[in-house]
Amino acid sequence: MPTLWIALFALVLSVVGYALGRRRAMVSADGDIRNLHSRPNYYGVNAALTGLVPAFLVLALWTLGQPLFLQNSVSGMISDAQIEETGSLGLVMSDVRRVADGLDQAVAEGAMDAETAGNVRIDLTDVRARLGEVGVALGSAVSQETLRAAQAYRAQSSFGDLLKTIVVLGIALAGISYAVMRTNATFRARNVVESGVRWLLIAAASIAILTTVGIFLSLIFNTVEFFRLYPAGDFFFGTTWQPSFTGRGGSSQLGVLPLLWGTFYISLIALAVAVPIGLFSAIYLSEYASPRVRSVAKPLLEVLAGIPTIVYGLFALLTVGPLLLRVFGDDTVGWMQGGTAVMTAGLVMGIMLIPFVSSLSDDIINAVPQAMRDGSLGLGATHSETVRQVILPAALPGIVGAILLAASRAIGETMIVVLGAGAAARLSLNPFDAMTTVTAKIVSQLTGDSDFSSPEALVAFALGMTLFVITLGLNVLALYIVRKYREQYE
Repeated sequence: MPTLWIALFALVLSVVGYALGRRRAMVSADGDIRNLHSRPNYYGVNAALTGLVPAFLVLALWTLGQPLFLQNSVSGMISDAQIEETGSLGLVMSDVRRVADGLDQAVAEGAMDAETAGNVRIDLTDVRARLGEVGVALGSAVSQETLRAAQAYRAQSSFGDLLKTIVVLGIALAGISYAVMRTNATFRARNVVESGVRWLLIAAASIAILTTVGIFLSLIFNTVEFFRLYPAGDFFFGTTWQPSFTGRGGSSQLGVLPLLWGTFYISLIALAVAVPIGLFSAIYLSEYASPRVRSVAKPLLEVLAGIPTIVYGLFALLTVGPLLLRVFGDDTVGWMQGGTAVMTAGLVMGIMLIPFVSSLSDDIINAVPQAMRDGSLGLGATHSETVRQVILPAALPGIVGAILLAASRAIGETMIVVLGAGAAARLSLNPFDAMTTVTAKIVSQLTGDSDFSSPEALVAFALGMTLFVITLGLNVLALYIVRKYREQYE
């Protein structure tokens, strides 16, 4: 049974458990709600959560763990010769999973029955052609070893899904039964439910921390491996980025300074565009605009935040770049050699960040107490003087935090840079030169077949770790500024 259907059945059981728990509580109180320790709904919620939460937890762990278990189980059927021929065990297992999914699809569409799918042989059947008839495209012929592993993977996956269904629904039923049996008029259902909800909220809040730890761990091991193969000093202080892909990084120059310079240069131009426009628009919308104008202008401004970054990249490539080239190109002042440049990406990225700066600044300005405005106006200050001398100083810590968060967003942008700034890694002060950033090079280093034993591929993880540390530092600095100075104005 698919995971979604199992989850839906568990939800149905929890609804039934809610009704049973509530009914059991009312029966134990002889129908008089005054005899209950808690309100009847708490008894129903207790029964529902007691069955649903453990079932969903087991379902999530099983869904994540089953593919790993199957891969470890089936990988023993793959010979070393086939691994050497294919290139890696991961590529072989990818073919195994693709063939197994193709057999399942063939059975589902009636192209072959389940018994045939489990016993088919390549010397009797053209498996690649049979699977191609049902829309499963395979890049190469299927070997008998791959087919046998796929059949085992398919059989074990089917058994695992069946066992998962039984276990998850059994846990849901057992939890609901236990909760209903201990339900009585004196049971402290409200205390139990509130304690359980508190732990659920703690678990939800912990996801952000665990995600950060997971990102860090996913980067750190490959970063350490990269620095074993390539000197850290050459990486952090090198001024040339020139990967050669000729093996083991013997002639590669992987200095990160040109990439960091391009990243900060483009981000600086983006902030120079986004901060004034975003801040001024926030001041206008919060202090000067009428409610009718604000109700129209604010949603229109925030529409920019919903535009995909690839669309901004196309706008930079097809519109902004050619426009700047006509103004600053060879036919005029000769500063710009092509449409892709730091200025192109910076201007478009700044437009993308305008709603980010505007929305955060607008919320921060609106959070300034009205009493401060009234006090300033009462002392004879004009509206503009109140904005300059009272509201903006009071909101300044939050505005600075918003700007730093926008900076971290600009540093992590990829698609606008790829399409608007070019791919040249250089140290230049000319904003009309083509440059590139850390994120763009991470994409290029991992595009295509990557040999993760070479510095040219592993350097992507070192670049990612560098970017992770920079953006994390900006976010921490923004939170520190907001918390440090916010108390003065409350």
